[in-house]
Amino acid sequence: MKDSDIKKLFYMHLLCIFSIILSTFIPSFFLENFSVLETHLLWLCICSVSVTAINLLLYFVVKPNVSSKRSSLSYKVARFLKCCIYFLISCLFLHVIFVLYGAPLLELVLETFSFAVILSTFTIVPCLCLLGPNLKAWLRVFSKNGVNSIWENSLQITTISSFVGAWLGAFPIPLDWERPWQVWPISCTLGATFGYVAGLIISPLWIYWNRKQLTYKNN
Repeated sequence: MKDSDIKKLFYMHLLCIFSIILSTFIPSFFLENFSVLETHLLWLCICSVSVTAINLLLYFVVKPNVSSKRSSLSYKVARFLKCCIYFLISCLFLHVIFVLYGAPLLELVLETFSFAVILSTFTIVPCLCLLGPNLKAWLRVFSKNGVNSIWENSLQITTISSFVGAWLGAFPIPLDWERPWQVWPISCTLGATFGYVAGLIISPLWIYWNRKQLTYKNN
């Protein structure tokens, strides 16, 4: 493991954090009354697009070389379509999970689905960018001692922290504080966002701190 790889990981994570900051403040210069709370669905869409774009950049930067056969146009198109299908399935799956855990079934459908989209953006999109539509690779990475690189280590941490943040964000909803951010699913989406940002900050620091103990099979 090289320190330069950890620095590259850290800088890419800073770009991801920067994209969230930009999606929060830049639209207010062009859209009247734009705010995270008042126009929450619009912010979720902008944030999702920004984070996805940065993750695609990360994909093109760190993607290992593949064989010429797999670099064909037909392979790239098929891979892209599979990734889109996986992302859509993950959004629908998370939407169903949210409903099963108490989200409104018929009301606020768009809000619930938007929450599923942003959580999939924080968790599924990085998996698709780094591992592709390969469920075996996903299971390997999220199993014990299954990672092969610092990027996969980071993937573990950011994914888990995003889900934990979304889960913690649900706790204030039933409280009678009557705050605007307690409306479904604002606190959950904010929790997922903070969890994702926390994972982006923690993962390179944790990897650097434990770099002497970490070993990878492909090294």
